[in-house]
Amino acid sequence: MSDAVGKGPRVSGEWLTSKPLAKVFAAFQAANSEVRAVGGAVRNSLIGRPVIDVDLATTATPDAVIRLANDAGLKVVPTGLDHGTVTLVTDRASFEVTTLRRDVETDGRHAVVAFTTSWEEDARRRDFTINALYCDANGTVYAPIGGLADLRRRRVRFIGDAEARIREDYLRILRFFRFSAEYGNGHLDAEGLRASIALKEGLSRLAAERIGSELMKLLAAPCAAEVVKPMHQGGIFGLVVPGRADPDCLARLQAIEAGLGQPPDAIAGLAALAISGPAETSAIAERLRLSNAEAAALETAGDVNPDLDPALSDATARAALYRLGQDAFRRAVRVAWARSKASPTDNAWRRLALLADRWCPPTMPFTGGDVVALGVPPGPAVGRVLKAFEAWWLAKDFPVDRAERRRKLEDFARKFVD
Repeated sequence: MSDAVGKGPRVSGEWLTSKPLAKVFAAFQAANSEVRAVGGAVRNSLIGRPVIDVDLATTATPDAVIRLANDAGLKVVPTGLDHGTVTLVTDRASFEVTTLRRDVETDGRHAVVAFTTSWEEDARRRDFTINALYCDANGTVYAPIGGLADLRRRRVRFIGDAEARIREDYLRILRFFRFSAEYGNGHLDAEGLRASIALKEGLSRLAAERIGSELMKLLAAPCAAEVVKPMHQGGIFGLVVPGRADPDCLARLQAIEAGLGQPPDAIAGLAALAISGPAETSAIAERLRLSNAEAAALETAGDVNPDLDPALSDATARAALYRLGQDAFRRAVRVAWARSKASPTDNAWRRLALLADRWCPPTMPFTGGDVVALGVPPGPAVGRVLKAFEAWWLAKDFPVDRAERRRKLEDFARKFVD
């Protein structure tokens, strides 16, 4: 990798040669306007990671971008004109295109910007050096301020003065830890850590949705446990998530996930780190503005379930898997394993944790229609019959004999038939 401006390495990949992106590049070329991919797509290509989204930067003003897109037959969505961003859509793919900018005024949450034609000025307003990477349609990389060297060393470093970058947007504190967990192998740049701790109170100025989104991304990173501990020690985590925090439990969980060959799960990570009861679940779900589905998943993962113990019978474990569902069971077992402080290589826990991989819960063999056909009048009685049958079925470890199951359903139904 080289940091020479205008003369760097070249990246390649399906994302760069895709038909939709080629159309966008061609539209700018026809208008004699310069455009480059920027940030994550370039960074991930350089280190061999998948490219999910492609953002573009251009010397053209938003009005010029709209005109050239219309001339090329591209759909235009004015998603952020005040900040120079236009979304272009073609062949069901969308690309955010932002005019090169420099900050005029910042308040820790929002920025007033002015457009520029300087790639270096645009780079200097970004957060980390590894995000100030650009490439043109040919894949040639441009790194105006040292991003390639830092990426090579897996160093997540603020551009210029760390405190100044944070004061421009306090969310950068959480992004510093998240990027360090995701790209820095858990290593924290000393200057960035000092600045983050010094300015941590600025997190109170951020919207809960922004905090929640960034924290969940952090907990899904492979080295989350390594960075959460100094976050906790520096008083940052307590400003983000109410209640207790147990970084050691998170570390055990991530060791367990790694041993199972599974990627980190953010919901399980949050449960291991910060949940010990239903009250905490509600408070954290509200603080982080989790969706209803995320809150429900967190509650299940954080619940102290006595059926999730490797010393219990296989039948009891299978019943728990049936009740919880496969994904929820996997999370709950891993969290219970981490809380137990058993070794991440414990064979009994491992066998329980892999139950959902080797056994698929059967479907309830009867429906309400089957119960009504036995003469039970439609209404609450039908549900009670099904519930009683299901409890028997689970207690018997899912018997497969159809005649036996039918007789048992008839026995329960008989109580409600006049």
